[in-house]
Amino acid sequence: MRLISCALFLAISVSAIAQNGNWQDLFNGKDLTGWKQLNGKAVYEVVDGTIRGTTVSNTPNSFLTTEKEYGDFILELEFLVDTSMNSGIQIRSLSKPEYQNGRVHGYQVEIDPSVRGWSGGIYDEARRGWLTTMEYNPPAKKAFKNGTWNKYRIEAIGNTIRTWVNGVPCSHLIDNMTAKGFIALQVHSIGKDVQPGKHISWRNIRIQTEKLKPSPLDNIMVVNLVPNTISSQEKKNGYSLIWSPGSTKGWRGAHKDQFPQKGWNVTDSVLAVVPSGGGESTNGGDIVTTQEFSAFDLQFEFKLAKGANSGVKYFVTENEKTQGSAIGLEYQVLDDDNHPDAKNGISGNRTLASLYDLIPRAKIAAALKKNGEWNRGRVVVYPDNRVEHWLNGFKVVEYTRGSDEFKRLVANSKYKGFVNFGMAAKGRILIQDHGDEVSYRSIKLKSLAR
Repeated sequence: MRLISCALFLAISVSAIAQNGNWQDLFNGKDLTGWKQLNGKAVYEVVDGTIRGTTVSNTPNSFLTTEKEYGDFILELEFLVDTSMNSGIQIRSLSKPEYQNGRVHGYQVEIDPSVRGWSGGIYDEARRGWLTTMEYNPPAKKAFKNGTWNKYRIEAIGNTIRTWVNGVPCSHLIDNMTAKGFIALQVHSIGKDVQPGKHISWRNIRIQTEKLKPSPLDNIMVVNLVPNTISSQEKKNGYSLIWSPGSTKGWRGAHKDQFPQKGWNVTDSVLAVVPSGGGESTNGGDIVTTQEFSAFDLQFEFKLAKGANSGVKYFVTENEKTQGSAIGLEYQVLDDDNHPDAKNGISGNRTLASLYDLIPRAKIAAALKKNGEWNRGRVVVYPDNRVEHWLNGFKVVEYTRGSDEFKRLVANSKYKGFVNFGMAAKGRILIQDHGDEVSYRSIKLKSLAR
């Protein structure tokens, strides 16, 4: 009888493990064993089988962190948050004395009950700021539900981090900055005029670390921060590199048959303008794609030397004969702080990411990076002629080619003498040589043509 009981117990245990998918509980439902608090002094306690965090005035962001670090994993948890507070879940995060006196830093999956709706976005706490927001994935803004328990799933496997809110895919990030770190539950700091004592509760916190099976690919946008690479989901979504590292294939000089013999530095990591100090198109000259495009989603990264000027133009036809740069709609690439052109034009319409000389960039502080850092640019042209400029994850320009407003802007710009400026059915992508050192990489494009 004892042998039968043991066999039955073993069978039930094996079955439970198989059904559980090798999940491990990170919270025992009774106390905070396996966790420790860092940075701020928000209150963490166990209440009715949940971990409850409570806001406290005059304290920095607080983090209840796992004592153990995790590299590759699948994490699931549920939470209930006060509708007027902000929070997040740190993953692969660190706290080191040599980094801002032990400040917690690393990837954070956002908990955002505000009308902004960025729950499931990925923020780089105390480092690079926003990496993915729900502006990239508007339908996912509705996944989070206020006033009830929400469930998150986070997959961190290799260089890929993906998030789901209540089963809805939210973010897909490719990044190799941090491969391992602790998991933490954040209670955000509050202003001195904000009433303390607001709560967020977590429960059913579980993790898989072995025999991980990533979820099937979907169709949401990928933010890929590994230079000059295309991920599996990007390929599935239709993106490809239009500049191959170390090569000039697919590019030539504007108004030329070949790629310029001088003025451009082409390496395995960047495509860069060699500084000449001679003004636009006086050294190597602009370069253009050999292929023409109509509707597209163009993404690229760029880095500016101090005081540098360049631009990414689109719908370039080379029909116009000019002394300087070829003519086209231009995503301005400029060091606003140190180049005088930022103060020219009208209302800032020659500043970084603006539609050059036509529409100024929206003033979004979080979109700006320090000079010398890599920026993420994006130009989206839809088949109905709607156009968007993006900078570091934020939409900063919107307009429609051919609209009455567009025609009015052109008529008051330096382009007023060009017939049907910006209205070509298709054209080339151009990178401008303005005589200043500017580097480009990760230049990729998806056709949106019908």
